[in-house]
Amino acid sequence: MPVTERTLDVDDRELAAMRTPLDDLMLEEADGPDRWRCAEGPFSHYERSLSVEPTEPGHHRVTETVEWELAIPIWGRMFRPLVGGYISSRARRTDDDGEILPPRIPWWSPPERLDARASSMISRLCALSMITGYLGTLLTQTITFASDQFGASRSTQGLTLASARAGVLLSLVIMTVADRRGRHRLLVVCTIGGVVAASLGSVAPSLAVLAGTQFFTRSFSTALALLIAVVAAEEMPKGGRAYAASVIAMTTALGAGGAVILLPLADVHPGAWRILYLAPLLALPFFVRVGSRIPESRRFMRPHARVTMAGHRGRLALLGASTFFGAMFLTPVTQFQNEFLREERGFTALAITLFTISTNTPAGIGVVVGGRLADQRGRKMVGAVGTFGGALLLATAFHTQGIILWLTWIVGGIIGAMTVPALAVYGPELFPTALRGRANAIITLTGVIGAAIGLAFAGRMADRHDSIAPGLTILAGGPIVVCLLVLFLYPETAHMELEELNPEDAAFLRPLS
Repeated sequence: MPVTERTLDVDDRELAAMRTPLDDLMLEEADGPDRWRCAEGPFSHYERSLSVEPTEPGHHRVTETVEWELAIPIWGRMFRPLVGGYISSRARRTDDDGEILPPRIPWWSPPERLDARASSMISRLCALSMITGYLGTLLTQTITFASDQFGASRSTQGLTLASARAGVLLSLVIMTVADRRGRHRLLVVCTIGGVVAASLGSVAPSLAVLAGTQFFTRSFSTALALLIAVVAAEEMPKGGRAYAASVIAMTTALGAGGAVILLPLADVHPGAWRILYLAPLLALPFFVRVGSRIPESRRFMRPHARVTMAGHRGRLALLGASTFFGAMFLTPVTQFQNEFLREERGFTALAITLFTISTNTPAGIGVVVGGRLADQRGRKMVGAVGTFGGALLLATAFHTQGIILWLTWIVGGIIGAMTVPALAVYGPELFPTALRGRANAIITLTGVIGAAIGLAFAGRMADRHDSIAPGLTILAGGPIVVCLLVLFLYPETAHMELEELNPEDAAFLRPLS
């Protein structure tokens, strides 16, 4: 258990400030003379004590000792240096009258304090999201190599990618069950189903069979991603939902990076791309253990309204249209990236890996900044700016080469990534508990339809012009539509509880326990 200790020489006013319960990362409460414990915060154990020794009138030597342990499984070691440094260096700020000023919350923490349960839940959800990232990008990363082995054209690649995404239909069934029976067990079911289905792709004799195995892989991985987003929204405080979306997006990208890192194996042998489909089996026990330790969400467990979709079709249509037009552009950009780099810019598998890591890693900046701004300042402007700016730069990147290609992709990725936490939270926020899973699956389905249209269109245009750029330039009109919808029709949901946004559930409102 970490122990942080410091000795300070203070005057009477500073000593009084040190004896005031803290209210920053944690909320303290007295636990005896000069001793405090954590009443609320991301700690499984926390105890602060003072040892005071007078040195001269009005001055004291104070030794502050803090024993603490984070309620952050899996990722705790990453946060220990940050939390330890914050505890050892935090100072009580007072004004000229001795009144204590509000604390400065560190940049790496959510804008609103998490309790032990929320921090534990989001940590496990982040870990589980890594497998969704890997499974979600597996076909994208390998299809150019699989197509070479099977002799498929670019338009066939587009149709294969589109047909695999039809698995969202099964995801819709799974999410309907989740709304009726709960989220907990399905987290494990979807994890196992996605990994096993992916492994079957390693023995696919044709691109059509590979697409069939990916139908089920995408079914389970999409449902798993939706379940993670729903549980996160139902567990996080109102000032931390975009933060949760941002850290989940980053760990999803980390999982996707696993497929990118393994991609150079595809150059070893014409069939070596199949290794990437077997790799998740090695990590399956870990992810099953993580999923089994995520309890049922508190909002699902407590009484909530049993409602139909009838009164929520406007919101469903709004979010569905946004997802449709956004996916119509963004999906071809990501799916044809490797084909563009390999066939039009002469990249090897290793060069593609280096490009993807070098250009996508900085996007984490946009995710972090977007999440904080979305929670503090609101979602709409962050989402609109990120959508328009990211699409403009990414579409331009397909017309460039050399260093300009790298720079355009990096900046476009950073700006576009701001939309992830800003807009991803709307799906879970704008629907009541009894519809949250099904509504988000329907929204995802509209995105799949948009993606399928975009992939088919971009593939045919690429075959016609022998270049991917013309089709993507036309499809870039989709994000412009999204930008207008966000600015003029989206509600602002920052700083609002889910029950405020969904009055049906408010009738059952009682404190979460």
